Amino acid sequence: MVQLENDSEVKITLFQSAFAGGAAGAVTRALAQPLDVLKIRFQLQVEPITDKQGSKYSSILQALGSIIREEGVATLWSGHIPAQLLSISYGILQFATFEKLTDMCQSADRQFYTNHKHWINFCNGSIAATVATVASFPFDTVRTRLIAEQKTNKVYNGFLNALSIMIKTEGPVVLFKGLIPTLGQIAPHAGVQFAVYKLFTEHILIHVEKFQRDSPQNAPKSSIWANLIAGSFAGFTAKTVIYPFDVMKKRLQIQGFQQHRKSFGKQMYCNGLLHCIKLIIAEEGYLALYKGYSPSVLKAVFVSALHFSIYDEIKYFLLRINHK
Repeated sequence: MVQLENDSEVKITLFQSAFAGGAAGAVTRALAQPLDVLKIRFQLQVEPITDKQGSKYSSILQALGSIIREEGVATLWSGHIPAQLLSISYGILQFATFEKLTDMCQSADRQFYTNHKHWINFCNGSIAATVATVASFPFDTVRTRLIAEQKTNKVYNGFLNALSIMIKTEGPVVLFKGLIPTLGQIAPHAGVQFAVYKLFTEHILIHVEKFQRDSPQNAPKSSIWANLIAGSFAGFTAKTVIYPFDVMKKRLQIQGFQQHRKSFGKQMYCNGLLHCIKLIIAEEGYLALYKGYSPSVLKAVFVSALHFSIYDEIKYFLLRINHK
């Protein structure tokens, strides 16, 4: 979190928010992409995640070894171009929208904001994530398709080719398959993330950087360790609460693509969100809603910590320059 010496939060321009959000998204995506590939492969596996029933993937290490052995190390960065476009566009819109909404709330009624800031952070985070998700969702769908295909049986030749084929064969609406469960997932997820992150940085962890008292009066303050720890807690809490929606989204995004995934084992065919939920529970059990949770929560903790920290550090850098 970036703060002034008097504990009032430093305001930044909309452009600075967008730049910091986009840069943070790009860096974290590049580092965390292998965990995302593992998560999606687990989520799309219909068989139980165990080595006793002929499942292709049974653990993180086994899946990692299998992917590298059969498809090469580069497969861990499958769909990286649309993933980067997703992360950059999402980061720009999410953080810029959040900062703008927060500024509007503070300007409208500062006292009301101060008294209810945690709920306001939750609501602003939810709205910002919803806007960013709708705008960037096509990148997510193309990314999922590129990760879902086996490299020994390729259907698409890169991002643009996949985008073109999907629109031509399935229509533009295919780019928004799974949007409803995604919005049901992302709004509370981002709300919890922002609320928990702000709570930890503002009231629990900010004291770790008190040694900066020798800085000039009212200079912007950086608290990198507070950001990392708070971001980790925020990512873990939010991901655990909403994870089943992520599984359903991925299952919906590959509908119409199952014939190209025969080598991965049994495929699931569903019509819509409610049918998808019913089939998953009936055929795989309630725990199937948490398939891929381990690599996903590792990614969530890692990405959330880095994303918030990099975002705030870029803000800190820009504001420090302006302050001089």
